[in-house]
Amino acid sequence: MSVMIDIYETEFRKADLNLLVVFAALMREGSVTRAAAALHLSQGAVSAALGRLRRLFGDELFTRTRTGVEPTPRAVQLARRIEPALSLIQGAVTGRDRFDPATARHTFTLGMSDDLEAALLPRLLAATAGLPGIRIAVRQAHRNTVADLLDQGRIDLGIAAAPAHGPDHRTRDLFDSGYTCLFHPRLLPLATPLSLDDYLAHPHLLISYDGRRGIVDDLLDARGLTRRVIASTTHFAGAALHLAAVPALATLPAHAAAVYATALGLTATEPPLPMPRYTVSAIWHATVTDDPAHRWLRHLVGATEPPVPEPPVPEPPVPGPPVPGAPPDSLP
Repeated sequence: MSVMIDIYETEFRKADLNLLVVFAALMREGSVTRAAAALHLSQGAVSAALGRLRRLFGDELFTRTRTGVEPTPRAVQLARRIEPALSLIQGAVTGRDRFDPATARHTFTLGMSDDLEAALLPRLLAATAGLPGIRIAVRQAHRNTVADLLDQGRIDLGIAAAPAHGPDHRTRDLFDSGYTCLFHPRLLPLATPLSLDDYLAHPHLLISYDGRRGIVDDLLDARGLTRRVIASTTHFAGAALHLAAVPALATLPAHAAAVYATALGLTATEPPLPMPRYTVSAIWHATVTDDPAHRWLRHLVGATEPPVPEPPVPEPPVPGPPVPGAPPDSLP
């Protein structure tokens, strides 16, 4: 046993554990300036620590970008082992092997798209209102990016529909959702449930990553039908806001549509064609599964799922070929 201790002591003399704290802060913040502020150090001190880290691991670790620093593949690999180890060391030093949200000072970073943020963040903020040391931060992400953000240490927990993931990730289903059609009743005084004729007769706002088409267009194409799209945006909230000034329709995820309808005085109704449902899940890196703070975060998110109202019974669907399966990240 004494030989083993001598070996570890020799290695630890080379690696000041405070350097690993700086490493973790750089991974989390993605910026020397923000890492310095979080650690209450000067930027010069953090830069010097980064230089020592680079010599220690024989790698650049972080490269400069216009917005901060980007971890190298070696840094991402190291982060998966360093973050859990630091958490264990902190518990050993402080004598705490549990997480007390009433006294903790902790920032949890979630990765999700703006429709999920609209549905979940207000409830998360309400649930943590009495916890002065708890802060919730949100980064924009979707099902194809959450895993990489987790691996890079940029987020603590991802929330997405059927998130893409690998063997190093864990997931938990949160709730099911579907699609809802929104419009402003003053600008478009339409009867509900909305008929297919009315749906096709009026212009649409499209929410799309490429600005060209969404799941609605795929479903209409399968029936030999088309709609008139007058504008597109990449944000669900933006489309909902525009409906207050534009006589148009927008088809959005049901969990977000319920929030926007209440906040903006919009009418929400079932789309007049069959649309798929999907499951929204939480995703995290396996290395933090047993971390007390992360367990608390997962419980918090799981306990604040949005109440998705049962959709009204739609008019009989238009005959046509079977509805094609739609990837949950397809936008309307």
